[in-house]
Amino acid sequence: MAVGAVAVPGALAGPPEDVRESRLTMQQPHIDATDVGGERVTLSLSARLEHRGGTAENVTVETRAIDTETGLVETTERRSLGGIDGDRDVPYTTNLTVDREGSYRIETAVYADERRATTHTGTVSNLGALVPESARSSIGFHDFDDGADLEPITYRIVDVRNNESTLNVTADLTNTGGEPASGVDLRLRARQADSNVIADSASVPVGEIRPGRTRTVSTELTVPDGYDYWLVGILSADGVIVGTEQSVADLDPTETVRENQTTTETGFQSDDFVRRTETPERPDSDDEERATSGGSGPGFTAGVALVALALAALAGIRRQP
Repeated sequence: MAVGAVAVPGALAGPPEDVRESRLTMQQPHIDATDVGGERVTLSLSARLEHRGGTAENVTVETRAIDTETGLVETTERRSLGGIDGDRDVPYTTNLTVDREGSYRIETAVYADERRATTHTGTVSNLGALVPESARSSIGFHDFDDGADLEPITYRIVDVRNNESTLNVTADLTNTGGEPASGVDLRLRARQADSNVIADSASVPVGEIRPGRTRTVSTELTVPDGYDYWLVGILSADGVIVGTEQSVADLDPTETVRENQTTTETGFQSDDFVRRTETPERPDSDDEERATSGGSGPGFTAGVALVALALAALAGIRRQP
């Protein structure tokens, strides 16, 4: 044995370092939308593999996006990281391109020499809310964050006639970016609070707004009087909604108390808030006379005359011997 040990150096030595068992652990990945288009979006998954022990050979990361509604695999990406040795963290990034709608389950599996070493599962949802790059805008509804009880959408009653109120609806829009912005349209809707019926709507081009400046955009909406409305503002760019806001228009002469759901009279009359610019014309005296002497108005009508004649006839009959 002594001769063999001298003739074959290292025969009694311990196992080499690289034959130790390797361990791979995936840290929590981060998912970001890096390329948002009109119909498709690219999800960038960034993560780190924690390696301990001996060398891990032929490390491969497989990532799949599975539609949560149908259970179908939307796309699969494989990335080879080669061999990993030493106690260290290995960063990697995988890109997945999916439809810009619904939600997906992101499954990641890490293999070493074709054997599964670790897995991770996460979910992304509400992809339809992502704004395409071409439709992003720094113009939005102004944020009154100074503690004042102010709304970015307000209204003024300009006319009331034929049981309809005409509202001048105003929205305050601010460019929060560092460059001039344009290409945004504002749609204003009057939505009846109880039925959600759209009573009226109008679209207004916003135009260019300089950096840090606020522009007031107004339009008129005509709605049936005596109801409460939600005034909804929708900002869109290139056919994509980029911002929404709403406020209340109280045109109902009653007030609902939310605590006990009782209704009380408030005496509100929208006609009291009309800004009058001229005195309405008074009707002619002939019209007034016709109104009081007509068949439907008060006075001696034909029906009353017939009753009078009948009473006279009865009185004559009684006076006969």
